[in-house]
Amino acid sequence: MDGGGYGCLLIRDASIAQAGCSVLYKNWRFIATLYKRIFTLPMKTPIVILGIGELGGVFARGFLRTGHPVYPITRGMDIEHEAAQIPEPELVLVTVGEDSLQPILQQIPRYWRSRLGLLQNELLPRYWEAQAIAKPTVISVWFDKKPGIDVKSPIPSAVYGPAANLIQEALASLDIACHRLVDEQQLLFTLVLKNLYILTVNIAGLETNGTVSELWRNHRELAEQVANEILDIQEYLTGRTLPRKCLLQGLLDAFDLDPAHRCTGRSAPQRLRRALEHAKQGGLAAPVLQGIQTRHPL
Repeated sequence: MDGGGYGCLLIRDASIAQAGCSVLYKNWRFIATLYKRIFTLPMKTPIVILGIGELGGVFARGFLRTGHPVYPITRGMDIEHEAAQIPEPELVLVTVGEDSLQPILQQIPRYWRSRLGLLQNELLPRYWEAQAIAKPTVISVWFDKKPGIDVKSPIPSAVYGPAANLIQEALASLDIACHRLVDEQQLLFTLVLKNLYILTVNIAGLETNGTVSELWRNHRELAEQVANEILDIQEYLTGRTLPRKCLLQGLLDAFDLDPAHRCTGRSAPQRLRRALEHAKQGGLAAPVLQGIQTRHPL
């Protein structure tokens, strides 16, 4: 190759290299700008979940989808130690079971107590008031989540309290219906209705098995007897005279919305045991519940 040809080749290669550098520079500027935009965005406040079971997992997914970091605290972890690492979370959602609720609430640090969310079945104001917790966010959960099965949500859930919007947004991201309650009176009605539903179908289901529609169609007298004894207990626990007619109609409405819902579950015997303990504490006769326990001992 003569000198002129070699020089032309150098010029051509230099032009290609310059063009390549220009492309790389532009791409680098784009990547740097994108990185800056992503990592300088204000991070949303974290959410703590106490107990990551099936329900806790559903809410964790919803919070993550709405951009909140989620910090699980599982059995065996030191709550006080973990709270010191995250002193100001947006919400501390307690998802443990009914029997574990009071021991967990006793361990909640002072600076978390105004940020609590509760969602247990059989929940009533007396349980958080006993721990001097003033205004928790309370969710009445009506959707089902079983291991290996997608969420089933034929009946809308309900929420009341400071983090109600947060809960609604998280559940909406999962296509789970949830409406916001307007006051504490509506919250109490909603909690009692859920208690009436879960206790009636679980306890009567020990006798009948089957679905809620079959319970009402084939064993209506038993269902009404169990429901009325449950309402006696709920009146004792709330210290109020409850609107029984409206609550019983709400029970039937729930049956209609999810007629294929199975009555019994693995928690049914424990629910019966707790109901009878409450009846005893209140000096209430509960002959139907007593008869069911006699035939279905723990």
